[in-house]
Amino acid sequence: MKVEQLFTGCLAEMAYYIESNGEAAIIDPLRETEPYIEMAKADGAKIKYIFLTHFHADFVSGQLDLAKKTGATIVFGPNAVTEYEIYNGTDGEVFNVGGAKITLLHTPGHTMESSSYLLTDEEGNTPYVCTGDCLFIGDVGRPDLATKSGEITEADLAGHLFDSLRNKIMPLPDDILVYPNHGAGSACGKNMSSETFDTLGNQKKTNYALRADMTKEEFIKEVTTGLSAPPQYFPNNVKMNKSINTSIDTVLERGTTALDVATFKEMSEQSDILVLDTRSKEAYTNEGTVPGAWWIGLDGSFAPWVGALITNIQQKIILVTDEGREKESVTRLSRVGYDGSLGYLKGGLAAWVAAGNDVDKIGSVSAEEFVANLGKMEAPVDVRTDKQYRSEHVKGVENFPLDNINKDFAQIDANKSYVLHCASGYRSLVAASIFRANGVKNVTDVRGGFKALQEAKAPLTEFVCPTTFA
Repeated sequence: MKVEQLFTGCLAEMAYYIESNGEAAIIDPLRETEPYIEMAKADGAKIKYIFLTHFHADFVSGQLDLAKKTGATIVFGPNAVTEYEIYNGTDGEVFNVGGAKITLLHTPGHTMESSSYLLTDEEGNTPYVCTGDCLFIGDVGRPDLATKSGEITEADLAGHLFDSLRNKIMPLPDDILVYPNHGAGSACGKNMSSETFDTLGNQKKTNYALRADMTKEEFIKEVTTGLSAPPQYFPNNVKMNKSINTSIDTVLERGTTALDVATFKEMSEQSDILVLDTRSKEAYTNEGTVPGAWWIGLDGSFAPWVGALITNIQQKIILVTDEGREKESVTRLSRVGYDGSLGYLKGGLAAWVAAGNDVDKIGSVSAEEFVANLGKMEAPVDVRTDKQYRSEHVKGVENFPLDNINKDFAQIDANKSYVLHCASGYRSLVAASIFRANGVKNVTDVRGGFKALQEAKAPLTEFVCPTTFA
């Protein structure tokens, strides 16, 4: 039995490819189908099953397109209802993949259809369990995403999760490897490790949620405390994962349409179209961009920030990209359900400038310059999260989390001069681009962010460990 974990850093997501004797299965595939088809082709295998651990909230999974192209059966656990044809597996049901077996373990709690998959090799060994969002490394799935008013609360879901872990997962052998669906950086949990797998035995020792003497009441309190609000796009992705969506091939074909400068300019001036610049930080800061464009760089947590900041999942989008990254930009938008890409600027920003068009540029200052002029600045702003700010921040700097920019932008005075920083310089540049697009003329970014400010001996508040915050 061949098992490969396929890690996507932007989403902190893990899909799985299992192959045995010419048959293959995919667990929790991303939107694009080509990688899985190519893997099976390289092994001379046919994809027989596509297993879903649950309806994902943080990305749009690609089971329907993949099933149409391969003839594979889509398998969900009990309680799953979709617009497309699926097979609802039952608890303990065994699926044969070549000489290997995959056993469905119904593990509700994160959601009610949530299921884990126990992998058994050709010799009868059980080396792996794919736990989806039931059990992470260092954490468990949050129980607040699938509540239903008047039917099921997050406390109810947490109770189900406690039972699933104690009755289905913890009795498995201590040496079995736990393969979860997410790692650190995902909003589907609150304390995930950066490790992408671990033995169950070690998780029993180190994961707070698997403490042997923990009561159900203690568990419920622990997993429901300290949950931040889920990103606004999560419900949209759940809905899409239950629905029949536009084919990924159609999305890619439309989104990778090359638009000449004149066409791009005309489209950029339409109020219902967003210009999105996905280029590198260096290209964006050095060369500027199309006036009114938002910058969310591919070389960061691109998809989660798109989902958090672009409130209309059907938003029409035209792209400014680094050469050769047009398809990647459209693909990564589609992973979180943003299928409205209409094309990209042919020839990039160089063509825009060559045609005589103006560009917008975000000014920047070094950390040393920021510290030297802190007392003279009109509006120095920290765009990190509330918890990061409360943990430690530069004295005299206000907090305006990027996460809340759409909700709180009315607080921003377009006539003020803002100087923004985050932790490393990614979020502050995203925020600066949105400030400019919304009429703030004077906005400056601090190069290197909070880390650089610490090194520049900025006056800081006393450090408070963020784990102490509710």
